[in-house]
Amino acid sequence: MEFPKLLANARAGDRQSLGRLLQWYANYLTILASTQLDRRLRRRLSPSDIVQEAMLAAHQDFAGFRGNSQGELLCWLRAILIHTLHRNFKRHVTVEKRDIRREVSLEHVSNRLEESAVNLAAMLPAGGQSPSGAMQARERSVELANQLSRLRPAHRQVITLRVLQGLSFDEIAAQMDRNCGAVRMLWLRALEAFKTSGVDHR
Repeated sequence: MEFPKLLANARAGDRQSLGRLLQWYANYLTILASTQLDRRLRRRLSPSDIVQEAMLAAHQDFAGFRGNSQGELLCWLRAILIHTLHRNFKRHVTVEKRDIRREVSLEHVSNRLEESAVNLAAMLPAGGQSPSGAMQARERSVELANQLSRLRPAHRQVITLRVLQGLSFDEIAAQMDRNCGAVRMLWLRALEAFKTSGVDHR
């Protein structure tokens, strides 16, 4: 079923259509959420838990969505994800009151998430610099996230750390508990796997 029909059905109260509509973006939101959790927070939180909470909020608040395009829905879901991350950061970070500077502001979370989304879109072939081109790239990032989700966890992680978070190989090695040479080899294998994992959805 195409987006306009799903959206119309969801607005008419069809919960199944709403579930299918939101599920389209689950992998995209999970990839973005994974870029926001450092090793300390991953001991308390998982990206899937964050996205599940955000999706529940989206189901409950769907009547507040006023847009008509996939791009507008994507931005709305990202805003919900930002607020969900902020709530969880505040809840879990402030448990450790030894350093109040660890508190994460909503603006900081928003900026980091926006940067991750831009980096995700940048992995796509250039589509021009027009606003419509940028919007199309953002929407196509959803398909790219689906492609990443089909990779082995280690391949997905190294691409996320390198491309979306912009970490050096030394930093990635520390995150993944591997030596730098092993991470470089993993990176090359991950890129090859990513190139061959694409599926034509037309």
